[in-house]
Amino acid sequence: MKLSILDLAHVPAGSNVGQALRNTLDLARHADGLGYTRFWLAEHHNMPGIASAATSVVIGQVAAVTQRIRVGAGGIMLPNHAPLVIAEQFGTLEALFPGRIDLGLGRAPGTDGLTWRALRREPRASEHFPDDVLELQGLLGPVQPGQRVRAVPGADSNVPLWILGSSLFGAQLAAQFGLPYAFASHFAPAALHPALKLYRERFQPSVQMQSSYAMPGVNVICAPTDEEARHLFTSLQKVVMGLDPGAPGCRWSESRHCRRTCSSRWMPSWGARSSVLRRP
Repeated sequence: MKLSILDLAHVPAGSNVGQALRNTLDLARHADGLGYTRFWLAEHHNMPGIASAATSVVIGQVAAVTQRIRVGAGGIMLPNHAPLVIAEQFGTLEALFPGRIDLGLGRAPGTDGLTWRALRREPRASEHFPDDVLELQGLLGPVQPGQRVRAVPGADSNVPLWILGSSLFGAQLAAQFGLPYAFASHFAPAALHPALKLYRERFQPSVQMQSSYAMPGVNVICAPTDEEARHLFTSLQKVVMGLDPGAPGCRWSESRHCRRTCSSRWMPSWGARSSVLRRP
């Protein structure tokens, strides 16, 4: 089984962004030495606990301190960007680190509504996601006769694309375009098997992929003891519960009652099926 890492460049309590990014570089070095296949980073904005907003910049730093491991985005939220800009960024990365760059694409904003508007994106941008993927794929592919707009760098780099998803939409799109599919089962485990079934049944071979290829996500938290791992996991619970309109956020370190309440109401249907909490 091939194992990879999706790192959100978390900023620990009492730390700062600089240290979080240095932690990411250290983790990438270890993953490279241990034989992991991929090291991906994700685009999130206006989140004080995540330091990977400038995703392509961090990818370049990670690639520079590693030797073998594939490095990429898991993912770039394409509705936030012009495809030409992403083609140029990842074409640059591929030129610097040939054969080691992946480009995973998502259609969510990766932030809240107010911040999304600050990114100056058109409100219905996500509806154009399939067309934007095709445009980006064309910009990264061979230059066509009469093509007037080129990605420089980027053209003919053929950076491999992935479709990211947490629903059947992404599965169907990845199958239609003949692209590999990464499913966010670390926060949407209930849809994993239906999505993979749909993806495999409808997959259409392409220049990039002749057969279906999928990768699920799982939360993994290690600590000296199982109890400490479960305690560390409450930080993630807090973030996700804060996104659920039916469950207000909790101050986990201060309220045992809150921890018990949230765990009993939600954990059986979410965390237990998508997380590994163990000592090494």
